[in-house]
Amino acid sequence: MAEEKTFPMTLEGKAKIEEELNTLITETRSEITGRIQLARSFGDLSENSEYASAKDEQAFVEGRIKTLQNMLDNAEIIDSSEIADDEVAVGKKVTFKELPDEEPESYSIVGAVEANPSEGKISNESPIAAALIGHKVGDTVSVTLPNGFDMEIEILSVEIA
Repeated sequence: MAEEKTFPMTLEGKAKIEEELNTLITETRSEITGRIQLARSFGDLSENSEYASAKDEQAFVEGRIKTLQNMLDNAEIIDSSEIADDEVAVGKKVTFKELPDEEPESYSIVGAVEANPSEGKISNESPIAAALIGHKVGDTVSVTLPNGFDMEIEILSVEIA
């Protein structure tokens, strides 16, 4: 039997997934059920776009519920406080600069399920985060980008996110 994939995440990320799952189960499911019942009352289901739309949404929500439950069942909670203060890891915020003289950038490294670059959260599976994990403040790290180019970055600071 294939081994289940684990989902590294912070406690904050786990809480967000639990919150979304709870909302889908307790609120969204019943809203969709109500819409399906209303659409059925319109008659002929073969030409009922409201019914078809509600059923499609129901299928999507049920799929999302299964996905979230699987993530939680296979969550690997990372406690960044157990890792050296100056070491890059999931749950840490790292500030670095591209060499030779770019402006510093800061990102929190999170599990893939929590990633949101617009909020400054990058996945531990991204090329930059994967290259940085395990390195410490002052290290220079070579990162191979998806386009095949390499860039050198220097780690300026690391803190708990």
